[in-house]
Parts: sequence; structure tokens; C-alpha cells
Amino acid sequence: MAVHTKHPVGAPPTAPIRATTGHLLLRGWCIVVLAGTLAGAAWPMALGFTGTAVVVLAAGIVSATLWALLRPPVQWRRLPWFALGYVLWATSSLLWTAHPMTTAATLVLLLLTTAQAMFVGSVLTWRELVSAIASALKWVLSLSTLFELWAALVWRGVVLPGFARAHGPVDDTTVVWSHGALLEGGRIQGIVGDATALAFVALLGMVVFAIRFAARPPRRALLVGWFALSAFLFFRAGSASGWLGAAAVVVVLTTVLAMRTTRRPGERTRYYVVYALVAVTGLLAVWLGRGQISSALGRSADLDGREGIWSLVLSKAFERPAVGWGFATPWMPFDAASAGSIAGLETAGRQAHSMWIDVFLQLGVVGLALLGLTFFAYVWRSWFFAVDRPRWDLVADRPYSPVTLVPTLVGAVLLAQGLADSGPLVGWGWLFIVLLAFKIKQAPLLGRGASEQRLVGEQGEPERMPG
Repeated sequence: MAVHTKHPVGAPPTAPIRATTGHLLLRGWCIVVLAGTLAGAAWPMALGFTGTAVVVLAAGIVSATLWALLRPPVQWRRLPWFALGYVLWATSSLLWTAHPMTTAATLVLLLLTTAQAMFVGSVLTWRELVSAIASALKWVLSLSTLFELWAALVWRGVVLPGFARAHGPVDDTTVVWSHGALLEGGRIQGIVGDATALAFVALLGMVVFAIRFAARPPRRALLVGWFALSAFLFFRAGSASGWLGAAAVVVVLTTVLAMRTTRRPGERTRYYVVYALVAVTGLLAVWLGRGQISSALGRSADLDGREGIWSLVLSKAFERPAVGWGFATPWMPFDAASAGSIAGLETAGRQAHSMWIDVFLQLGVVGLALLGLTFFAYVWRSWFFAVDRPRWDLVADRPYSPVTLVPTLVGAVLLAQGLADSGPLVGWGWLFIVLLAFKIKQAPLLGRGASEQRLVGEQGEPERMPG
């Protein structure tokens, strides 16, 4: 006859683990930081340079205070040293800069962006980080859509910085916040104030929402709608370099998934050869056929004047090839001595439309080498973070996580953007490079390490351990 014991061997049932209120507020602040950085030029467009400076400094003070109070576990020997070396060299340019006011102002932005990146990476786990990025993108993309709708239906015209109205033709279109062309079929710029910048934010949204969908989070079906909105904004931005970025994402994703199917040593070699051939052939074809591609996308044969800008900037850069003219990212049009005052440029733009040429102009060959090493180290680590199966013991068949695709695909987006735009040097581009490089070095495996070993709720779901 069965005997029932009053002393069960199992632990009594407990409520599922949920994040504390304090941690939820911390994650909310990280989303604010990420969304504010992704918004980019929306801040100076709406508040001016002074208002933007106040917001950036206030956000930096809040994050620094939280970091000091929380003291999250950080392996200080494992930092993104090449990126920090680039920041140090940029800071050193104060000693020889030709435009000290611009260098000092933009260095503050660079330093705060770098610190914010490491702060966010130190207080969030990998899954929390991807979730926070997705939330930030939802805010920026939805606000961009609402802003363009408001400009088309309510404002009914060109929107200038400070919500000023244009009373005639605008000669310098780089200062236009929105053309109000959402319902007219033209290119849109969103709250970021630039069609190319909007295209890359939308492309990032498609990448992150697709990865979140593959990770099977709660309310998964809603991600389909956010992906569709990202695709719509990407298409309406009409950026040629954005399409190049999308092609780069497809190539990298296909190669990573192919690498993950290998079972024997040496099997990856043929994929690397094919990948290298496709990459080199693709870049060569894009460069040689840039005129035809630009025409097909409705652009001029000289890449909308970029080739002329590159020629002028390179001529200026070769006057100081070793150390450059001093850090200035972005260019400050109100500083007559800044990089934007190059003779021959029709408008005082804020960039050289190529991050490599821009860095060569500002920081010379040394800065160019440091930036190249920064991206090389990032691509190297993010690549193996994506293609290597998670392993820390004798178990060799743990499943891959879709989350590990984020760094390498973001790298593809930023490298493609950097060919014809200086975006990766400032704002969300630089923040993501430092953030993801820092996170990979601190936590090279999902769920392992001091910064990952915290069971916290992720949208009502406890943090899942790998395997």
C-alpha cells in the first residue's frame, strides 16, 4: 500500500523570477540613451546646439551617477583598446588642431558617447541589450513616421530647424529638417533630418526586429509590423548607400548561416574563399558600375557630388598627412576655422561623406590606422561570436542563439555606411561600435560570465541560459 510522506523532496513552489523595479527603471534609462543617440540630428534640429549640449551633458551625468552607484562587474583589462586608442589620439589633437573650438566641442560628444556605450554594455545582459535596442528603434521609427505625417498633413511644407517655415526656395537643402514629402512620393528624412541616416536606422531596425523574431520572445507577432514599418521607411528614404548596406547584410548573414552548418575542421575554408571572392567582386562591380547604379536609383553619376567633395577633402588632408587638422566630428558650420570651411565646398556640410576620408583629414595617417584597427578588431571578434558554437565545457552541440548575429550584422551595416557617409564616427554609429565591442570582450558567451549571470525578467520571461 502506498505511503504518503509529509516531507516532500522537492522545493516548495515559488513565484517566477521577475526584474526588480530598480532594474526595470535602469533598463528604461538605457532605452532612453539608445533612442536619444539613434535620433541623431533631431536634437540640434529641434533644440539648437546649446539645447542639445545641455541634453547630452545631463544624460552623461545621469549615466555616470548610476554607474558609480551600481558598480556593475567590469573586467577592466578587457576593454575595446583600439577604440579607446582612437579616442585618446582624437583628444591629443587638441595640441595641434587648426580649429580648437570645434575640436573641444566635438571631443566632449565623442567622450560622452564612448562612456555611454560602456555604461549600457556593463549594466545589461546580451538579451536585455538587444531588447533595449529594439525598443529604442521602435521609438525613433514611430516618431519619424508621425513627424513626416505631421509635416505633410499639418505643416504642409518644408520644415526648417527650430520648426521654422520656409518662405521661399531653400538653396541649402542640407539644413532642411523635412520636405513634407511623405504623401507626395518623394524621399523622406524622418526626425533624423537626413534621408541616408534614416535609411540606415531603418535597416538596423529590420536587422534587429528579424533577430528578435527568430529568438521567439513574447508578443512575437508584433515584430512583423515593426519590420514592415522599417522596410517602408527604408524604401521611402531612397538611399543608394542604404541599398548597399542591405546587400552587405544579406551577404554576411548568408555566409554566417553557411558557416554554422560546418561539422569538420577545414570545412569553413571554402566558405571563406567564396565569401572573399563575392565581397571583392561585389565591391569592384559597385565601384565600376556606380554610374549605372546611381542612375537606376535616381542619383547623379558622381554619387550626388560625393566624388567632388572627396577630391577637395583629400587635397586638404594631404597638406597635413601625418596628424591631420584636428578632430572635428561632426564639422561645425559656425566655426570659420573648422574642416567644413574647405575652399571649394558649396555648402558648409558636417562631414566628408566617407568616414575614412574624414578621419584622414582630421587625424591623419595615425588616426586612420587606429580606426582601421578598431573596425578590424570589432569585425574579427563579432564574426567568431556569430559563427562559433557556444562552448565552455565538454558539451559541443549547444544550439546557436540568434542574438549572436547582432554584432556582425551591425558591423556590416556600419562598414557599408562608412564608404559614402561619416555616420559611423558619431552618434549611434560610434556608440554601437564601442558598445558591442565592449560587450563581446566582457561576455563572449551568452549567459556566462559575471555580467551575464543574473536571472532577470525579459518582458515577463526569465533570462534563459544557453544550452
